[in-house]
Amino acid sequence: MAFLGAQASDTVPQDQGAGAPFASLCPSILLQEGEEEEEEQAETYLCVLWHSGCLGIVYYDSADSTIYFLPDTPDCDNLKLLQRVVDEINPRSIITSAKQDENMARFLRNLGSPEHKELGTPETVLLPHVDFGLEISKQRILSGNFSFMPESLTSTEKILFLSSIIPFDCPLMVQALGGLLKFLNRRRISVELEDGSVNVPILGFKKFVFVLQIFKSETHPSVYKVASGLKEGLSLFGILNRCRSKWGEKLLRLWLMRPTQDVEELNSRLDVIQFFLLPQNQEMALTLHGLLSHIKNVPLILRRMVLSHTKVSDWKILYKTVCSALGLRDTCRSLPRSIQLFQDITQEFSDDLHHIACLINKVVDFECSTAENRFTIRPNVDPDIDEKKRKLMGLPSFLTEVARKELETLDSRIPSCCVLYIPLIGFLLSIPRLPFMVDPSDFEIVGLDFMFLSEEKLHYRSTRTKELDSILGDLHCEIRDGETLLMHQLQCQVLSRGAVLNRVIELASRLDVLLALAGAARDYGYSRPQYSPKILGVRIQDGRHPLMELCSRTFVPNSAESGGDRGRIKVITGPNSSGKSIYLKQIGLITFMALVGSFVPAGKTVVGAVDAIFTRIRSCESISLGLSTFMIDLNQVAKAVNNATEKSLVLIDEFGKGTNTVDGLALLASVLRHWVSLGPSCPQIFVATNFLSLIQLQLLPPGPLVEYLTMETCEDGNDLIFFYQVREGVANASHASHTAAQAGLPAKLITRGLEVSELIRKGKPIKPDKGLLKENQMENCQALVDKFLKLDLEDPELDLSIFMSQQVLPTASSIL
Repeated sequence: MAFLGAQASDTVPQDQGAGAPFASLCPSILLQEGEEEEEEQAETYLCVLWHSGCLGIVYYDSADSTIYFLPDTPDCDNLKLLQRVVDEINPRSIITSAKQDENMARFLRNLGSPEHKELGTPETVLLPHVDFGLEISKQRILSGNFSFMPESLTSTEKILFLSSIIPFDCPLMVQALGGLLKFLNRRRISVELEDGSVNVPILGFKKFVFVLQIFKSETHPSVYKVASGLKEGLSLFGILNRCRSKWGEKLLRLWLMRPTQDVEELNSRLDVIQFFLLPQNQEMALTLHGLLSHIKNVPLILRRMVLSHTKVSDWKILYKTVCSALGLRDTCRSLPRSIQLFQDITQEFSDDLHHIACLINKVVDFECSTAENRFTIRPNVDPDIDEKKRKLMGLPSFLTEVARKELETLDSRIPSCCVLYIPLIGFLLSIPRLPFMVDPSDFEIVGLDFMFLSEEKLHYRSTRTKELDSILGDLHCEIRDGETLLMHQLQCQVLSRGAVLNRVIELASRLDVLLALAGAARDYGYSRPQYSPKILGVRIQDGRHPLMELCSRTFVPNSAESGGDRGRIKVITGPNSSGKSIYLKQIGLITFMALVGSFVPAGKTVVGAVDAIFTRIRSCESISLGLSTFMIDLNQVAKAVNNATEKSLVLIDEFGKGTNTVDGLALLASVLRHWVSLGPSCPQIFVATNFLSLIQLQLLPPGPLVEYLTMETCEDGNDLIFFYQVREGVANASHASHTAAQAGLPAKLITRGLEVSELIRKGKPIKPDKGLLKENQMENCQALVDKFLKLDLEDPELDLSIFMSQQVLPTASSIL
């Protein structure tokens, strides 16, 4: 219980001085850890094992209560892959075995280095090596009570169900998963306050992979967690997101989800990006970045003010946001008014922001508010409250004098006393408990009213303390009531200007996104796209895949052109691994980025009227869908066939490979012939295929709409060299044998495959392999000889006719 007191002694406690007034309008406010973000932050817990050059990685994400796993993956000794995973998911804790080699120990030590401490060092948890045993981990997984599993499953069905989700053939990953489950149950993550019978919520297991796509994260299946925070991996959003505020991240995600055909809006975004790409404006961009990092969740604070649930940290965050907004306005005043965004910020960040900042700075005492964890006001705001605070601060010396007078009237056996002020109770006289005070009846003292015993101290009301109650009253509560009233009045002033604050968030988040896109364009060498609504299709010169170029040492750029009356259907052939899929994806991503208003990875880009992008590139398989891979492919192509217009961009990769070769080829040819028959209404189509029969059998009608491209290669003896360059023409072979050799298939099988393929191509019958027949013949002969040598010819009961009929004659056909 908080109280002020003074003892009857020569030593008087020093008064605590009031906080010094702030020196300027924008003081440097140090927010306590966790105060900047008022929204509850999701946490991840990473478990990793490293052994013999391989990593086993799993992590638990509390945002969606899901465990993500990465199958056993090779990594170099400096654990670059692990560092990449740590950078992406930013775990709160890293769980690993106490028995580790020097590489893992060095990695964990480096996480505590100064360069990593700036980003926040995760907690390292070392569990006994026995907790990561393979069999123990398997039993821990199979015996887990997971809420996403049907309750009616038997033990055998449960094993089959989990085996269809978790790759138990990855021992390191299984061991890491077992260790993570042990850690979660021990820490009781997300259920710390629940009954012991409540398990840690695990709503699913998902494979964690590095996928080249717009967004990496998936929507949570539960309707109650649609808005959960999600982690982002290697994706287009991941490399473009350099936003300093949460609202900027949300707006960037919204832009990527809603591309636009509004050329005026797109050019307005590009103008801002181009301005910040100029070398002389980079310092200005850094200044704006610093100010944007202090723009926080003001709408949440305004909602709390409406409900009168404001916290001390809310006032700090609001003040810092308003001051940063004023800094943005002052900075944008020196920028060209020809750019609409700068003009909007200059005009709409009105003097109401200055008024709010002055009010908060004049009224709120941040230092005392943090110390007392409640709203307190500065001196000279309310004279009545200042007077009560002065009396409250002067109580120690005054009460010391009162205590001396009380001690003179007390029994001589009482050595000392003090007078205390306790909020809601008032002033009390406190004396130490003496040895003869054993029973409650011994506590009675003439002239004093006994109140209570606490910590060997007896508390009484005396005549003087009652007078103090009547004269001074309950100062503490009166001060709180007065400051609460002032806080309510200040909230009303802020809420009356809520429209300006909401506009601040809107414009600041837009500036944040465009600064992020400018930073990405500068670092990755992007160029400004051009828009020409009068033409169809796209013109891309020296285009690059924005993600693939970050994952490879060298990247070969390729051009693409679509539109007009010629070459609306591009049929791309080439060997496996020659770059066909990457070429399709880079066309789609460059077009997509241009329709978002971003610079693009190309030498020059002209985007015509594009109303949609349809793709059949990657099939997301799922047991819950109840659809085969081929059925998913058909659904994607059906959407393109039924909805694509002459302004649509259609990208199809290896359609038809999921079924019988003849049927798949027929479906692909029929779809393309349908689009050819549309004539001028044909969409802009890029098709990559390994069905060389599509060209060899002339399944597509000749005409200007169809153009054939191939990925350039060169054969050097038995080696196949990929140039990853697109040129006109048709591939003469799929070169599947070279891909099979790279995959490690035995040379004998590859040779036999080439022989069979050649026989099929020439229409000749396929005969058994003579070498294999000869090997089998020798083995059968040897087996028959061994059986004959085991016969006892001197045995009178031996019947050689039986041996001939049962052993020799049945194997004669395979021997001769």
